[in-house]
Amino acid sequence: MLLAGLLTVAAVAHADTQVLPTSNAELAPLATFEMPAFKGESKHLEDYRGDIVLVDFWASWCSPCRSSFPWMNNMTNKYRDDGFKIVAINLDQDRANALDFLQSLPPEFDVLFNPDGQMPEAFEVIGMPTSFLLDRQGRVRATHIGFHSDQTAAYEQQIQQLIHEDL
Repeated sequence: MLLAGLLTVAAVAHADTQVLPTSNAELAPLATFEMPAFKGESKHLEDYRGDIVLVDFWASWCSPCRSSFPWMNNMTNKYRDDGFKIVAINLDQDRANALDFLQSLPPEFDVLFNPDGQMPEAFEVIGMPTSFLLDRQGRVRATHIGFHSDQTAAYEQQIQQLIHEDL
């Protein structure tokens, strides 16, 4: 997959405040695909089973991605004790670009690297950033294309819904 072909989506899609019911949700693809981590050992999505997970695909050249990192840090800190995690999967082919980005916006969540693009291809990512909200069983329950600061309340509502759903 040519990562350069991904579009930066600034205002194409807004969050649908609805979370898919479990009966319509599919398991996240490539749950056992191992990716190197920014800090620590390599991981795969299956490592997060049992948690609510926001899987976020991003790249250093993506302006909306830069806007999303402070919000993701905030959500991580706010909901960590409720079993919520964020896994940001970087798609830069040159890791130095990603590392520069991460130095300027240090993440308080896990960052994995997938420069060859298997994960975004499997998830059918069409814009940057794109995120997928997974329930505790690893099913995709919501998708966000782009990051829209005017939609963060809706994004957070989806997180809260999945946290409370499994209590």
